[in-house]
Amino acid sequence: MYNGSKIIVGLIVFAGIVTFPFIYNLGKVNAKPEPKIDTPVIQQLKEKNCIESKEFMKANHMQLLNKWRDMVVRNGKRVYVNSKGEKYEISLQNTCLKCHSNKKEFCDECHNYMSVKTHCWNCHLESKG
Repeated sequence: MYNGSKIIVGLIVFAGIVTFPFIYNLGKVNAKPEPKIDTPVIQQLKEKNCIESKEFMKANHMQLLNKWRDMVVRNGKRVYVNSKGEKYEISLQNTCLKCHSNKKEFCDECHNYMSVKTHCWNCHLESKG
């Protein structure tokens, strides 16, 4: 085998470079985010229910927001009927951010943890609250 020692050294260096991030971060864990939902508006609510269940919103909020966008922009519909038959205005700022006004502690905390870049704010204005 020609240049066998160089090939073996090269493979060891390659394996070291590839495995370095895993070895370096071994045992280091980022704390799971706990979104803050204790805004003044939520505290004043008698029934603390979102437009859908907590489990549904955690798993499917982006699909719901995309569906809302399509309903409003493409079909001109402004009312969403949830799984319980309740009606809500389709509005990120007037429905979602009315209660979840703490974007930095609510939205950004999970999105940053998951390294997700949102494109909501390309069109919508961030609330100041």
